[in-house]
Amino acid sequence: MPHPLGSTPSKIIAVHLNFRSRAEERGRTPAHPSYFLKPPSSLAGTQEAIVRPRGCDLLGFEGEIALVIGSRAGRVRPEDGWRHVRWVTAANDAGVYDLRHADRGSNLRSKGADGFTPIGPRLLDAAQLDPGALRLRTWVNGELVQDDTTDTLLFPFGDLIADLSRLVTLEPGDVILTGTPAGASVVAPGDVVEVEVGDGRLSTGILRSPIVDAEHDLEPWGAQPRTDRAEAESAYGSAYVPGPLLDDSLADGLRSSAVATISAQLRRRGLPHMSIDGVHPATGGTRMVGVAHTLRYLPLREDLFEKYGTGMNAQKRAVEELWPGQVLVMDARRDASAGTLGDILALRAQQRGAAGVVTDGGLRDSAAVADLGLPVFHGGAHPSVLGRRHVPWDTGVPIACGGALVQPGDLIVGDDDGVVVVPPHLAGELIADCREQERQERFITEQVRAGAGVDGLYPLGPAWREQYRTWCAKNTNEGEHA
Repeated sequence: MPHPLGSTPSKIIAVHLNFRSRAEERGRTPAHPSYFLKPPSSLAGTQEAIVRPRGCDLLGFEGEIALVIGSRAGRVRPEDGWRHVRWVTAANDAGVYDLRHADRGSNLRSKGADGFTPIGPRLLDAAQLDPGALRLRTWVNGELVQDDTTDTLLFPFGDLIADLSRLVTLEPGDVILTGTPAGASVVAPGDVVEVEVGDGRLSTGILRSPIVDAEHDLEPWGAQPRTDRAEAESAYGSAYVPGPLLDDSLADGLRSSAVATISAQLRRRGLPHMSIDGVHPATGGTRMVGVAHTLRYLPLREDLFEKYGTGMNAQKRAVEELWPGQVLVMDARRDASAGTLGDILALRAQQRGAAGVVTDGGLRDSAAVADLGLPVFHGGAHPSVLGRRHVPWDTGVPIACGGALVQPGDLIVGDDDGVVVVPPHLAGELIADCREQERQERFITEQVRAGAGVDGLYPLGPAWREQYRTWCAKNTNEGEHA
């Protein structure tokens, strides 16, 4: 594709991490910007296909704001950097994570393939724009997946230009890709990625990139596609967990154990504060077992709600980040006077394969949510939207829900009695002890029905131990731990 100014740029420079939301998603915030180069031959325009090489599964998209340099920049100061930008447009920094191993650090083959840098479709005059007031949005198949603004950048545009120009002269026509916000992930042939940049008045229009598969195999000479857990996590984002989230035997064991029994066993291990207090199931008879994915709400601040509460906010991102077997756990500070979940997001969580949702805040559309059949535990029904009390803030962080500390990856178990948090490393021994406790309680129940008093029987005392062992031997399905 010809360069938008009519000539090929001398270089395309891409920033690794720049949006605060992306840094939080990655779990690291750099002190200084870092960069890599993309070849000018990677440029493409709107409606041009991004071709996924055969053998590659992890084709990532990254909606970005592209700066086109208008005048030569060498050793400029940060306050003068923006003056050297002539145009602003939308970009998609595409790449295949399956080939990152081949050029670790340089990203040459993983990010530099022909057509892997679509830009356009329109150029906005930088002189008419406030660089700190631009909005970047990305859609996949019509669904908004990235939505952020440049007032959240770690390194403003002028700082990037000043930093680069200390040692690298920027020439007219050079392109700088300024980083992607949270929400970048993986796409496949048949998907369509769309990116738009604007300020509310001016817009680049929609940069549209259909994804297609290559028509030929990748030649056998040279490095071949390869991936591992770390690359998959990097490609999909922080919420990606490959394979089953929870071993089937552990899941079955927790599911067969009453929450009250689990709570008692946790207390015996010196963990008396593992219950999520004040929540109850939207539907009676609910059983829930899954792995925690977390969402934190902060108290409403009207001046921040437009920035954090609208668009693809943390609440919606949390739902879209869910993987099968996860339970979305929401920290709403035990404030049920506004909704934190409604029927549409509950339906989407169910479609994502969620094992359930827990919120110590309010539930909207409670009857419709109950009809879904998705296990949902909440602090109370309320008709109000979250903007009455809450600002959705961040996901995938330790939270306090109903007085319990919940970390991503904790095991969450719920039934009609409530919800408890189970540390994963304790699950196996906890299940064994829960089974023994419930076995003893079945024996005790039989004795009470037969007229026995509870003194020395409940809990099971020494005087009843021999009779209990005999009972277990007669009831061989009661196990071997008597």
